[in-house]
Amino acid sequence: MTAPLLRAQTARFSTLDPLLPAAVAPPPGDLITAALRDGERVAGMITKTTLDPGSPQTLWSAGHVWELHPMVGSTGGAGVDALLRRWPSIVANLSPGPDSACLVTWPSRDVTATAALLAHGFVPLAVLAVRTGGPAPAGDDPTAVVRRATLGDLDALVISAMAEVEYSTLVGGAVLRAGASNIKRETLRRHLAQGDPVWIAEVDGIAVGHVEGWHTESVPGSWAETRVRHGRWGYVNCLSVLPHARGTGVGRALMDVAHAELLKPDAVGSFLYYNPPNPVSPVFWARQGYRPLWTVWETRPASAVR
Repeated sequence: MTAPLLRAQTARFSTLDPLLPAAVAPPPGDLITAALRDGERVAGMITKTTLDPGSPQTLWSAGHVWELHPMVGSTGGAGVDALLRRWPSIVANLSPGPDSACLVTWPSRDVTATAALLAHGFVPLAVLAVRTGGPAPAGDDPTAVVRRATLGDLDALVISAMAEVEYSTLVGGAVLRAGASNIKRETLRRHLAQGDPVWIAEVDGIAVGHVEGWHTESVPGSWAETRVRHGRWGYVNCLSVLPHARGTGVGRALMDVAHAELLKPDAVGSFLYYNPPNPVSPVFWARQGYRPLWTVWETRPASAVR
């Protein structure tokens, strides 16, 4: 049943957005089906993820996540709505607890699903945005000096990273957990040790922000294949500017340098996540050439689904 649905879904996605990848089979989970009014049937896979305490993912996710992977063929929002109608009765038997979420990731341009997701209690907490083409000419910012960070910059990087987490807890899906600073420290230490690019911005020799990124390959069987077309992509993991330096061009200066590295000729483009409720991010990233590809819809806690 699912193979024809995936083929039809791929065809529909290609008409919605040329950058959407082909629909692929979801990971193993609990298969559910639903019928539309005309009798056509759609399917979805519900997977559960339980995060390890202290893992980096716990800073931007609930600890227990049930994710619906819709396989609705050409039915679009009607098919998504039919599956969502089944979810409340499923969640009622799970006792998910407060640190939990239901999640659906769906193409941003498929607005036929928006009303259904809102009606069932979902909110758009994150967007996966993409940019294609080479780096733009660097802007003028005589105040900020951007360079590759080293382990000697770790303390400054942790301060910068925590500024981003603390702000994101106010405007998005981030969670300020106990030990967050230690989690960020160990994550940054690992990235630096394995050579992942991390850039730090300084004004008058004082660190005022940083950006992290690396390359990822979208190949058959990879996670990236579910979100972007095949090829080599740059990924922007985190951009942070300290509160007193925001609005001064530091973020732009950091991204000028990051894009020059991430958008080499062999890269299809770059992608990242931002929070739509953030009053700054959508505008900033649009000016950087990014636009939404996927929207991540959530209910927190999971019992809020309706």
